[in-house]
Amino acid sequence: MQFFKKEKYIVDEKGKKTATILPIKKYEELMEDLHDLAVVAERRDETTITFNKLKERLRKNGLL
Repeated sequence: MQFFKKEKYIVDEKGKKTATILPIKKYEELMEDLHDLAVVAERRDETTITFNKLKERLRKNGLL
């Protein structure tokens, strides 16, 4: 993960930070990470399968 040399903020009239400015690339990376975490959370209760079973299914479906 890349870090910025200097963070940029939008502040209100009292100098209180109200928002952050970041490059589009970084925003897209964060959104992808958030999506991945949501998928993990919603699939948490699914049963697991062995790696060999996964390979078998992929071969059966012509994906391996």
